[in-house]
Amino acid sequence: MRKTLADGPNTAGGERVMILSAGVGSGHNSAAAAVEQACSARTDIDEVQVLDVLQVSSALYRDVLAKGYFALVEDLPWLIEWGYDASDPPFRRRGPIDPWTGINALPVIRAIKRFRPTAIVCTHFLPAQLLATLLLRGVIDAKTAIVTTDYDFQGLWLTSAFHQLFVAREEGRVELTALGLPTDRIKATGIPIAADPNLTPARDGSEPPMLLISAGAKGGDYAEAVVRQTLHMRSAFTATVVCGHDDALRRRIEALVAPASNRYHVLGYTTQMGQLMRRADLFVGKPGGLTASECMAAGLPMVLVNPIPGQEIRNGDYLMEQGAAVRCNSAATIGWKIDEVLRDPVRLRSMQAAAQKTGRPDAAVDVLSALLDGPSRPLVVTRAAQQTILDASERRVVATDLTGPSSLVRLIEKTEGSTVALLRAEELVVLQKRYSTDNGDLILRREHSPMSLKWEERRLFRAMLRGEDELQVRIEGPSAPCGTLTE
Repeated sequence: MRKTLADGPNTAGGERVMILSAGVGSGHNSAAAAVEQACSARTDIDEVQVLDVLQVSSALYRDVLAKGYFALVEDLPWLIEWGYDASDPPFRRRGPIDPWTGINALPVIRAIKRFRPTAIVCTHFLPAQLLATLLLRGVIDAKTAIVTTDYDFQGLWLTSAFHQLFVAREEGRVELTALGLPTDRIKATGIPIAADPNLTPARDGSEPPMLLISAGAKGGDYAEAVVRQTLHMRSAFTATVVCGHDDALRRRIEALVAPASNRYHVLGYTTQMGQLMRRADLFVGKPGGLTASECMAAGLPMVLVNPIPGQEIRNGDYLMEQGAAVRCNSAATIGWKIDEVLRDPVRLRSMQAAAQKTGRPDAAVDVLSALLDGPSRPLVVTRAAQQTILDASERRVVATDLTGPSSLVRLIEKTEGSTVALLRAEELVVLQKRYSTDNGDLILRREHSPMSLKWEERRLFRAMLRGEDELQVRIEGPSAPCGTLTE
């Protein structure tokens, strides 16, 4: 856990931003650090706190999630792919968090209560699911943001309550709105990456192309195979090899390239990846969400090797679709694949231009602006609406095409014009009987919301009213006018 004070003049009653991540790999924490950096540029933020939720959980819970994940990646990658596909359908996971996660979330809840944030940003789905529960129970009143960290949206990130959901690309936004989620709550900002204030000069076209070969922060044996293949390449090039924290790998590669040491620069862990990316002509490594986003922002095309099944495969699909990457599926052809790109300068320049076009270097700033300047009330997705979205997805039907009682309707706050609830049309029956006005709107009142309502309706009221006595909303539905919804 770390706290920072925002730069610039202190604003009385300014924002208190809490950023929650989970250290499963380095990407989620890197995205959190990027948002923290963006906070320092705003004068309306008084204090920022960053918390890796796994660092305050039990050692067993932390090891199962973090170490267990990478053990599966190494030994049972097919299981990772199965798990990704199983958790991909929207709202497949509904209801409260499981008891084990709930117990390990207690230190996080205490930290939130101590800090008293006005805004919370989640760069991992675990804290996002926790915050939805806290919003519905009235434990917190902060604006909440879910910030995804891969190019393809995974349904596991969807929760029952949030203020804003940020996805990496426009197709993800289109997908979610087709599922029925309101457009005012979904933004395609890109993946937050740290801004680099020390930009190096542009690539020198008169020099041989520079390869940046990365083993990732933790290191990876595949990097040794990549380097071995490059020794047989015919193209002129230089290479910087980053081995991360894997000292044994660094020593092996240093020995491997010793006969050609004038072409290779071997590093361990470095904090200068941003500068290296801006100097390099071609990146060789895994397409993690943060790594890929950093490469795109630097205009650096990628040769993809050894992607993790699921999210990294899909990241690679998107990058290749944009013309900013090629994928190598065999260790025996890595050198040939790289050589094919380097020997065609026109193709390399085209890939660099595609990467530059794909990059979203201002994603962290855009996330903060949309959250802090956005709606003050959360969006609540009822369990019936969640089930409708899941059922429609499994039938390969978009929710916006549904009609009748099972269609989705939105409650729109009259003052801000923001969507505060997504429910199934048949759920409106009770609300319209109790709160309908002459013009077809609803005026939700606190005095009518105690035990006379079902538990689900009480949660809805608690989140929407936010301590106020009443709230006027209008009804919007794609399939039928308001009057037919109660028939």
